[in-house]
Amino acid sequence: MKGRLRVLLGAAPGVGKTYTMLEEGRRLRAEGRDVVVAFLETHGRAATAAMADGLEILARRSISHRGVELTELDTAGVIARRPDIALIDELAHTNAPGSANPKRWQDVQDVLDAGIDVISTLNIQHIESLNDVVEKITGVPQRETIPDAVLRTADQTEVVDLAPQALRDRLAGGNVYPAERIDAALSNYFRIGNLTALRELALLWLADEVDQALQHYRAEHGIDTTWEARERVVVTLTGGPEGDTLIRRAARIAARSSGGELLAVHVTSHDGLRAGNPGTLLKQRALLEELGGSYHQVLGEDIPRALVDFAKAVNATQLVIGVSRRSRLVAALTGPGIGATVTREAGNIDVHVVNHAAAGGRVRLPRIGGALSLRRRVVGLILALFGGPLLTWFPVTVRSTDTITSDVLSYQLLVVVVALIGGIWPAAFAAVMSGLTLDYFFVEPYNTITVDEPAHLLALTLYVIIAGLVSFVVDRAARQTRAARRSAAEADLLATTAGSVLRERDALHALVARTREAFNLNGVKLSADAIVLAADGDMSAELTEKIGVGTRATLQLYGPPIEAANRRLLSAIITQIEAAIQHRDLAATAREVAPLAASDRIRSALLTALSHDLRRPLAAATAAVGGVLHTGNSLSDSDRTELLQTADESLTTLTRLITDLLDVSRVQAGALTVTLTSVDPADAILPAVDELRLTPREAELDLQPNAVRADPVLLQRVIVNLLTNAIRHTPPNTPIRVSTSAFGDRVEIRIIDHGPGIPADRRDEVFLPFQRQGDTDNTTGLGLGLALAKGFTETMHGNLSIEDTPGGGVTMVLSLPADATDRTPAP
Repeated sequence: MKGRLRVLLGAAPGVGKTYTMLEEGRRLRAEGRDVVVAFLETHGRAATAAMADGLEILARRSISHRGVELTELDTAGVIARRPDIALIDELAHTNAPGSANPKRWQDVQDVLDAGIDVISTLNIQHIESLNDVVEKITGVPQRETIPDAVLRTADQTEVVDLAPQALRDRLAGGNVYPAERIDAALSNYFRIGNLTALRELALLWLADEVDQALQHYRAEHGIDTTWEARERVVVTLTGGPEGDTLIRRAARIAARSSGGELLAVHVTSHDGLRAGNPGTLLKQRALLEELGGSYHQVLGEDIPRALVDFAKAVNATQLVIGVSRRSRLVAALTGPGIGATVTREAGNIDVHVVNHAAAGGRVRLPRIGGALSLRRRVVGLILALFGGPLLTWFPVTVRSTDTITSDVLSYQLLVVVVALIGGIWPAAFAAVMSGLTLDYFFVEPYNTITVDEPAHLLALTLYVIIAGLVSFVVDRAARQTRAARRSAAEADLLATTAGSVLRERDALHALVARTREAFNLNGVKLSADAIVLAADGDMSAELTEKIGVGTRATLQLYGPPIEAANRRLLSAIITQIEAAIQHRDLAATAREVAPLAASDRIRSALLTALSHDLRRPLAAATAAVGGVLHTGNSLSDSDRTELLQTADESLTTLTRLITDLLDVSRVQAGALTVTLTSVDPADAILPAVDELRLTPREAELDLQPNAVRADPVLLQRVIVNLLTNAIRHTPPNTPIRVSTSAFGDRVEIRIIDHGPGIPADRRDEVFLPFQRQGDTDNTTGLGLGLALAKGFTETMHGNLSIEDTPGGGVTMVLSLPADATDRTPAP
């Protein structure tokens, strides 16, 4: 039996997730449960460490990586210990190279598979789908993320909530970070606006999870009544001009309740009753998305039933429909419209019938060229039954041999009208009955089914044949119209599905979701090689069908069976899913090939460098040494000294170039030896300034006492290369500024120059090997300085980026992880 996963979700560091996890562990242990601390990260907080006292703490697994001893979760040890509950901190953590799994959440999955319950912690910024949103809010990128699907499969998710001002007070009191980091944290990541936005994201995520759990519970227990836990407003769109009015009205209704959700649904009918304008629907969809709503399209023979079924399926509380565009005359002749039926069938869902400018439009005859529904056939039969006697009553009173032609044409008209409305069978019935009526009442001898003259019998036979042919043509035209409209409906749905795929980040998930909506299924799951690629809806319903997609994937449908009429559309969607899978595989292959192409470019550039840039110092050194050897004692001491100095400078340059080439090769191959220790950035910046012989007028320093995890030698080389680049582009008599500061769990080193700057479209290029500003300067090296700085920084788990300097110039921002062991424990 698989264990249960409980996740404590926080909006930001310091809200108390780890403390709450340990507190819950102590409570469960007091209840007699076997609880162990499998992995704990206190971040130097005394209160958190104190809460762990008395709990069994398992040993960590040591891993040696590039000369550095790292500790990770000992998954095998946890499974061997087999506790009831394991407390595992930081679910999104990236394991050290050499671990059994690259991510800690994968370790947790192994523990759960062993039947052990797990309580873990996670910050909202580590959720994959919210990663870019959090970066926009805080300006801090997050590289450790966890797939949404992993968190959604958790058995229980709880938000450890703390008001933004309370968190800032806790931070200011020294309970989160040491004193030297408090001011930077309060003025950057922990601003009140950032914390408020992050808190809202966490609460909205939890609300969405609760809503999905509620829908799953309702599906498991067969509950189809509306539970008004959250206002969901569904607006119906027909493609008519009233759609804008309905969308805005529905948006106002949804906005009245906090957390209200707006959905729009368009029903594409099989019987051709939808007369929507695709261009109008496209504009209305854009308006809907601007107002924060979502668009859905379903197929349905019965439009009112399809609308109500969709509203119940999404647990809607409000349904907004428009007043019918039919005139009063048409409404009186054809009976209650869609609005009346929806109102009657909606049950507990509130129905808003909204008036609009297009209501009660011009008088139009009922459409008779559409599909032959049962209702139309019944109407045609009723017209044949009652129309014949009514048509017979008046001509019988004035019958004569002279009026036989007009009598025949009158009945012929009746048959044609019946054919137009009811199709071939009501028309055939009307033709036979009309023939008999004509013979009985209007052909001598009257009141008998007898024909004296063969010509009259031929005329009656031709009459029935003509009526039958007319009925056949009308019926066939109606069926072709139905097929054409059906095809148009399918094309419309496929276009909508394709648009959803283009708008969604995950094309497979979008296709699966639209498949479930289009065929009104309970759930749809796409899997390949025992791995779920995408899933949507409730999988607890009965498995209806398994459909092969390509050679590896399988599409599983849960819920009502697919009608035969919808098989062609389903096949088209499956083809799109297969294409999306192939596109994903090709994209993965392209990502694998990209490094090979980059390596090939590096080799080409290396050959170019060897043939040009290395030749210059080598030629100068060779010429200088050759001059000394061949001239013997004829050279003066000053000339000999000058030649030897030239050779020395050339060989030094050559050594530096070769060293850079070897370093960039090691970076590209991932073979660079790194020893991460606690380093004060000042210990690398000051030697770099001395190495370049910069005076206080040339380099202004503003260094704060901080500690980072870095390789001291590599960090100094990075600083030297960045300073060299800044010196090269800084105007004379203009100093370079170097400063350090701490932001959250990162320390930034900024090297600021006031040179010409770098265009935004070329900032990524400057970090490529063998690139120089303008690619024209061949006197200052191989163009490896920034490439090496970037490679060394990333090897130390840091980040190197470019910002504009106010007033002109470039600011190189070197961001490195702060050293956790340097933090002062909170009182």
